[in-house]
Amino acid sequence: MASVIEADICIIGGGITAAMVALRLAEDTSASIAVVEAGGRTDPLEERFEARQRYMDYGDTPYPGDHIPDQTARGIMSRSMVLGGQAMHWGGTTPRFTPEDFRVRSLYGVGTDWPIDYDELEPFYQEAEERIGVSGEQGPEELDPRSSPYPMPAIPLSWTLDRLKEWGERSGIPFWANPVAKNSVPYRGRNVCQRCDTCTICPTGAKYTPDFSFNQLLEEGRIELHLNTLVRRLELEDATDRIEVAQAVNLESGEEVELRARSFVLASGYAWGPHLLLLSANSRYPDGLANRTGNVGRWMTGHRPVSAYVEVPMELYPGIYSRHSLISNRFRRPGPLDRYLRHDLRIWESEVGRQPRLRDDDGTLLLGDAVMADWRSRGSQGAARLRGYYDVLPSRESRLTLDSSLRNDLGDPLPRVDFVDSEASLALRQHSEDSIRGVFSELVRAGGGRMLRSGVQDIYDHPGGGARMGDDPESSVVDRWGRTHDHENLWVVGAPTMVSGGCANGTLTFSALSLRSASELGKEFPSTA
Repeated sequence: MASVIEADICIIGGGITAAMVALRLAEDTSASIAVVEAGGRTDPLEERFEARQRYMDYGDTPYPGDHIPDQTARGIMSRSMVLGGQAMHWGGTTPRFTPEDFRVRSLYGVGTDWPIDYDELEPFYQEAEERIGVSGEQGPEELDPRSSPYPMPAIPLSWTLDRLKEWGERSGIPFWANPVAKNSVPYRGRNVCQRCDTCTICPTGAKYTPDFSFNQLLEEGRIELHLNTLVRRLELEDATDRIEVAQAVNLESGEEVELRARSFVLASGYAWGPHLLLLSANSRYPDGLANRTGNVGRWMTGHRPVSAYVEVPMELYPGIYSRHSLISNRFRRPGPLDRYLRHDLRIWESEVGRQPRLRDDDGTLLLGDAVMADWRSRGSQGAARLRGYYDVLPSRESRLTLDSSLRNDLGDPLPRVDFVDSEASLALRQHSEDSIRGVFSELVRAGGGRMLRSGVQDIYDHPGGGARMGDDPESSVVDRWGRTHDHENLWVVGAPTMVSGGCANGTLTFSALSLRSASELGKEFPSTA
């Protein structure tokens, strides 16, 4: 017989979007909240110095046990399943989208406009930055609009990154510090970033991870947390389209679990959220819940990176917080265009080109003392890494499906993700990549130096979609607030609701969208005010 868990609100997932929803609902309402996470816990903060040392000494995973071995999928970017999700080991980069991201159809005649604009999301961007703790500096106002300052000043640039800023700005392109979810001053009881360059596992707590939020909510008695509990399907109430129960299993004991709530929030990320909707097919929704118009699992989004390594004519001393970078929105806000292209632009320090080599520029083989002489002759030359994420217009055929050939130990089919560029994006691909390389060449021409190598990663980075938002149910899964068109008490938040992937890391946008959804859902429950 299944054990029964009852709450006013059931949040399925334990990552950063679940944390944002739980925080907002706990503050705004007196509702009882159950958070259900398929994974367990990983190393707590007090054990992360030891974990960091193990990571450096042996190359071991910084978070052992952060994945459920049989919960995998073809085409997904990360397999992390643990309390805190992928944001336990994220780099902490938190740029906002720009106003253009929400209006590409209106401005440029391509893609799809979002049902909301930047101004509607801007207060929730600010709220997300304050809850997470973001350090940053505002760029030129016309390129980097915001209504309030960052919660903390930017992490200081290293000597090397300061020199690279001077180098990059010789081109006339402005650069400023990339915003990050790391403390530049003491913030909310957490330490200051020591710039120790092991951001994958921050040993001091300076980098935000969602377990901090869940620990706070548990200490305050505002949530019930159910770990190692995999939700396998959602079931409808008889004769209605409301979700009545989430059927789950405790992966440690094998016990079946029923979760009953007035409202359900699916906060399981771009892969596992749409996957659960498809798994929950029934006689009334044979293609999956919230899928009356066939849009669940479709319109998967992301962007593609073009990168280069260049030698610069200055002496640099890399190695202090090399993960920090410079960013520019110059090409994210390009103004009128004859042909669509929007991308971000970043500069990092790099040691590429400084290592010993076996052949010189002419291809001559170097042996013995010649190797050392060549290395010393190049020792004063610094190197930089350049990158531009460009907007890839999603296709309806870019999709997540159930893979009947790959099943977990319970027999459930697992997700398969096949990313597809739209026809418009395919037509623009060569233009996009050549143009970004052209920007790299202009940086080198203006600042001096030489190109070492460049390339394009054929991936969809920072993916989203699968339950896109929209005002028209015929082309979307959820409304502008995240409520599913088909089920009044079922919400999807964060990455799956993205209409497009933009030109920058999406985590802050996922978080802002989740806070916005929670603000609307909270109106249905008694207020704490």
